[in-house]
Amino acid sequence: MVNGRFVAVEQAFQREPVVATPPAAETSSYYGCNVFNRETMRKYLSSETRKVVYESIEKGATLDMSVAEHVAAGMKRWAMDKGATHYTHWFQPLTGGTAEKHDSFAEPHKYGTSLEHFSGDRLCQQEPDASSFPNGGLRNTFEARGYTAWDPSSPSFILGDCLCIPTVFISYTGDALDYKTPLMRSVSAVRKAASDVLKYFGFEGQDVQAYLGWEQEFFLVDSALYAQRPDMMLSDRTLLGHDSARNQQLEDHYLGSIPPRVMEFMKDLEFEGYKLGIPIKTRHNEVAPNQFEIAPVYEEMNLAVDHNLLLMSLMRSVAGRHKFKVLFHEKPFKGINGSGKHCNWSLGITDGAGLLSPGKTDEENLRFLMFMANVLKALHDNNGLFKASIASSSNEYRLGANEAPPAIISSFLGKQMTAVFDELLNTKDMVKIKGKKGRSTGIPQVPELLVDNTDRNRTSPFAFTGNRFEFRAVGASANCALPMTVLNTTVAYQLAQFKKAVDNRIAAGEPVMKAILDETRETYRSCKDICFDGNGYSDEWKKEAKRRGLNVENSVPIVYDQFTTKETVRIYKETGVLSEAELKARNEVAWEHYANKIEIESRVLSDIAYNHIVPVATVYQNVLLDNVLKCKQLYTEEEFEKYSYQEVGQIKEIAMHINELRIMGDSMDKMCDKFSKLEGRDRAVAYHDRVVPNIEKIRKYLDDLEMIVDDQMWPLPKYRELLFIR
Repeated sequence: MVNGRFVAVEQAFQREPVVATPPAAETSSYYGCNVFNRETMRKYLSSETRKVVYESIEKGATLDMSVAEHVAAGMKRWAMDKGATHYTHWFQPLTGGTAEKHDSFAEPHKYGTSLEHFSGDRLCQQEPDASSFPNGGLRNTFEARGYTAWDPSSPSFILGDCLCIPTVFISYTGDALDYKTPLMRSVSAVRKAASDVLKYFGFEGQDVQAYLGWEQEFFLVDSALYAQRPDMMLSDRTLLGHDSARNQQLEDHYLGSIPPRVMEFMKDLEFEGYKLGIPIKTRHNEVAPNQFEIAPVYEEMNLAVDHNLLLMSLMRSVAGRHKFKVLFHEKPFKGINGSGKHCNWSLGITDGAGLLSPGKTDEENLRFLMFMANVLKALHDNNGLFKASIASSSNEYRLGANEAPPAIISSFLGKQMTAVFDELLNTKDMVKIKGKKGRSTGIPQVPELLVDNTDRNRTSPFAFTGNRFEFRAVGASANCALPMTVLNTTVAYQLAQFKKAVDNRIAAGEPVMKAILDETRETYRSCKDICFDGNGYSDEWKKEAKRRGLNVENSVPIVYDQFTTKETVRIYKETGVLSEAELKARNEVAWEHYANKIEIESRVLSDIAYNHIVPVATVYQNVLLDNVLKCKQLYTEEEFEKYSYQEVGQIKEIAMHINELRIMGDSMDKMCDKFSKLEGRDRAVAYHDRVVPNIEKIRKYLDDLEMIVDDQMWPLPKYRELLFIR
């Protein structure tokens, strides 16, 4: 029988690049062609309708049904002109992905005919039911109504033959059942809070925006090899696999020449992404073999999140055309770097100054220090909540490993900014902030470099990088709406507290600018323990972080408790982002998702051990036994001891591994049977404390067997075959 693994490997190594459809000469000629954007609106909507829609997008004004009717008519005409036959409300349930239910424009008409119909009420609202999505107890099975409502601020787009309309998803009682609803509420909260404190600086009526620039890391694996790995197909990662002799230690893949097959995939992906208005800017090899990154230009946060989810979906379909599978799991391969989704967050005045950038005057720099101190204060006071926002069954394998930041939330400021804040603590006057400085390379032909006012720290989960904060701890598979909602909400709350304190100082007779400076100083003083510029991997930092009172809990299910602390509930309630019931529901969903993922991994691993590895190892053991018996007949007792003792040792080692696998596999299956009857937090904690360690122990025996069993017999593609695209 031909080993399926070798057939798959041969297919993978014989792949020729699929040449992507050549795009037009200039990206601008087709950019956004599948998006109902402002350029499209000018062709399909009247000027009066456009004006109202723009006001809704920019200022959050509510659209009435008469305007919605005009928008629906224009949108339908445009979609049909582009070949669309269906429409869907595209939303983000608590699974972390996206969902859609397609309805046809065609409706029966009299005398056996049909008409294309799409009204304003169908644009604005639908009832997709969607009762099987996780809801954490916000609605019962017999209470199936769930509503999607149009989000005009995120433009509709066409995928295939379907018009996709971004929407929020809420229950019959108005509770948020998705990620978009709290994200949009949090964006509104932080914009208002920032605008309120900007009034101190004379910014009346200025609109503030929350911006996000994400960096999406991912792995590519040949589809033929992927199909031979049940663990990757069912759990999104390799549950076993011995280290490849060569992986990332030569550091030659990072920013290296993109493999031809991957380049064709990237070109095809960019072409499809540009048509959907996704502002893709960067593509490159990442550190680990077969690991890559793609990143756009920053955008308004709500739109940026939609674009990230849309691109992830697009990546899967485009990869299929190129005989690849995309892996978003944070740690698909043991022993090499995992994948993150770095979220670069900032606030700025629309079409104006960035609020996290130093200025040219003392007043501008005071404004900058004020916002910096309040962000750090929000991070400090809600340290555990930030960790909960990025915690998952998959990200826990990545955090603290190789290049990923540790699972202790801290902020890197850099030498210059740390010195500025230290000076602020030791003076009553305004401090000076130096801008970028020149640095010579010592090479006459090379111009002087402009050096930023901070370096970078790859081990920092939340680093200041010059004009933004980079939340590096977010996992590659995550919907970044969750950590961004936490960030927006806590900063909005902190800015509101800051304003109250400043107002009290002003009421007591303190000059406005002095009141702001003094309160900024005290705000930083109260939260400076969150700042750490050193090595986040060191054991010393773990001890120091605990001494500082930072959250050092390593159990993901227990970390989720942070979503429902009294302080969290109060913050979310006062900012209007989520109610206590909605927060508790998200806790239940998180615990359920964690337990389900670990149970799937354990069941898959048992299946692979029993049905793939043990039978093959037994066959190889019999081959060795047969050879040993023949040697015993051929050799003298002394010669046999001399020449065959290693094979005898291998036979015993295989027997030991098989025996341990059966014992541990049976034990793990029984644990899962027992724990599956538990619910909520208890179930998640049990899987974390009891099952996860078993998975790692079983893997050790399987990986050892991989190094013993004949390579021709081993049934699964190995790391050395999975990790190098040709």
